[in-house]
Amino acid sequence: MADQYDLIILGSGPGGYVSAIRASQLGMKVAIVEREKLGGICLNWGCIPTKALLRTSEIYHYMSHADAYGLSAEKTAFDLTKIVERSRKVAGQLNSGVTGLMKKHKIAVHEGVGTLTGKGKMTVEKDGKKTELTAKTIMVATGARARDLPFAKADGKRIWTYRHAMVPAEMPTKLLVIGSGAIGVEFASFYSDMGAEVTIVEMLPRILSVEDEDVSKHMLKALKKQGMTILTGAGVEKLEAGAKSVKVAIKDAKGKVENHEFSHAIVAIGIVPNTESIGLDTLGVKLDKRGHIEVDGFGQTNVDGILAIGDVTGPPWLAHKASHEGVVAIEKLAGQNPHAFETGNIPGCTYSRPQVASVGLTEAQAKEAGHKVKVGNFPFIGNGKAIALGEAEGFVKTIFDEKTGELLGAHMVGAEVTELIQGYVVARQLETTEAELMETVFPHPTLSEMMHESVLDAYGRVIHM
Repeated sequence: MADQYDLIILGSGPGGYVSAIRASQLGMKVAIVEREKLGGICLNWGCIPTKALLRTSEIYHYMSHADAYGLSAEKTAFDLTKIVERSRKVAGQLNSGVTGLMKKHKIAVHEGVGTLTGKGKMTVEKDGKKTELTAKTIMVATGARARDLPFAKADGKRIWTYRHAMVPAEMPTKLLVIGSGAIGVEFASFYSDMGAEVTIVEMLPRILSVEDEDVSKHMLKALKKQGMTILTGAGVEKLEAGAKSVKVAIKDAKGKVENHEFSHAIVAIGIVPNTESIGLDTLGVKLDKRGHIEVDGFGQTNVDGILAIGDVTGPPWLAHKASHEGVVAIEKLAGQNPHAFETGNIPGCTYSRPQVASVGLTEAQAKEAGHKVKVGNFPFIGNGKAIALGEAEGFVKTIFDEKTGELLGAHMVGAEVTELIQGYVVARQLETTEAELMETVFPHPTLSEMMHESVLDAYGRVIHM
């Protein structure tokens, strides 16, 4: 006889396990199905372990520049094996934490490959053994995987995806990063700070193309200053892995093709939703042209009783987006009245050096939407805390609707901006205008004062510039 539940969740990433906990809190009998490790890609192979690596490279960078702080650190070196071990240990610790949360909330965990076999029915297979589950509602939270180049699939030796790049057997000497989204730029930053010669190739006209154009321009200059080679409007024509190197043909923005040789290459050209072979076609669940599951603002698909959340439903492909989307879907399922999920207040963060963070519309998007805007900018060099930290490069940019004072968007680049951005996220969530932000007291000395100054600058009242 099949195990019966109120809700089965396929996938235990930040969307799946958070949804399971919220459903349990609301009195549902919940099962979660996971083919690998609890916590999904983000916790085990993405968000968390990459930040552990980036913390290592940040400290190594400071050690290498100790003299700037009046310190001496001679013969700085690193142990790659220990760096990877620390990253994996961090991921393992959090995986154990999610396991504990499942037990605490009495959520049944079924390990194996889950497949939808009919309305409210799922089969879980592991080691040749099949378990039948049934539920009133099934939520698909299977996430996504790295996209391969069609002519050169990752081999884990010379051509890497993000998973390979997190557990390198050797440190690259000359690294090619294909793609300049958040993942590509973060790995470029890590390996550059650890001493690799890094080249980034991006097909679009600018790096970090989803960010405000001013942010992209600043990051281009900053990364080049660090020694990286960045080719925009360029594409990889050929990629061949050999025993000791990768041979690459790159077409530049003018159409000229040149041959290069690198020790390793990281492919960071986007993701593919995990929608194949899980039974969606059996139930007629509708997908868009890119293979993502189509949902409404409450995670409901076109098939009654089938919900979907997270990366499998489309951009932005962010852990916190999946978690919030899941909570909205579960509360609606439980008969509550949550606001429909929307992406306008979902912040984006890139944990490179320097960091990048944003929320809301870019200046170009605001103008395209018909807004007459007021824009404020404030540089890190004008902030006492930034100068004291030795982190005087970067800026904070805010965009307001001239007529209403609505905060349309905020964009930052510089030290610790991934922590600062939440102030603007809260402001947008509360529908704060420039008046409230200008009257808010920011503590001194802090980096957050730049947020205040940027708002003041938009209205001709900036103090320290």
